[in-house]
Amino acid sequence: MKNTFALLTITLAVLLVSCRKERRERDMLDSRISSDNNTAENLFSDMFKVVDDISSNTSGIREDIIGCIDTIIVDTLSNPKTILIDFGTNDCVGNDGRIRKGILHVTYSGRYREPGTVITITPENYTVNGNLVQGSKRIENLGLNDSGQLHYAISVNGTVTAPGNAWTMSWTANRVRTWVEGQYTPGWFDDVYEITGSGSGINRNGIPYTMTITQALRAELSCAWLVSGRITLQPQDYEPRYIDFGNGSCDSDFTLTVNGETYQLGSD
Repeated sequence: MKNTFALLTITLAVLLVSCRKERRERDMLDSRISSDNNTAENLFSDMFKVVDDISSNTSGIREDIIGCIDTIIVDTLSNPKTILIDFGTNDCVGNDGRIRKGILHVTYSGRYREPGTVITITPENYTVNGNLVQGSKRIENLGLNDSGQLHYAISVNGTVTAPGNAWTMSWTANRVRTWVEGQYTPGWFDDVYEITGSGSGINRNGIPYTMTITQALRAELSCAWLVSGRITLQPQDYEPRYIDFGNGSCDSDFTLTVNGETYQLGSD
């Protein structure tokens, strides 16, 4: 009887450890959903940063601040107007530390600060740190909100392919981006936006997910990463993931909480 009880105890203990291990492996299996979503978020935000870098509210085009741009071609006679930003065919390390190559095609109906302006950015053979960015980003100026801040409707539909074609993910988003700091100063370095809205995607492992911003994301253009805010990711057939981008530090770190356990992660 004692032997039977001992065997049962050992069996239950093994099963409990095994279940915990499986749950942890299941939880972490698609922590990549979180990393992939964050990577896409930042890479598509980077496209706008480049366009804003070379755009001036007075003279049209200003000196390349980010660096590495080979050619800028502006056509103000077409309707809508166009800009071609060419980083060349070789990897180049910019002043912000990011490695870029390829072309960004930009169409715009007016100046960025003018209500009603629509800007569309489409990459061509465009890579950032070896990640191939494809698709398009549309920005529409909605004018001033009730607080007197310019705000914009943002829509994205695209994919990110990792270096060496290691994996590909898709990403769509519909956001409202509010210009909360730097609106009335020259240059972009002190510009800060708060972002609300939702999105969806299919991660590198082929798992669909939805994303909802539960606390406004804070994007400082002087930083390559989101510095604060919270989102909820809901993968298909998995438990929800809760992402916290921190308290304002400029780094790629964020926390992932799932099933009551919190993990410290970073974007690729």
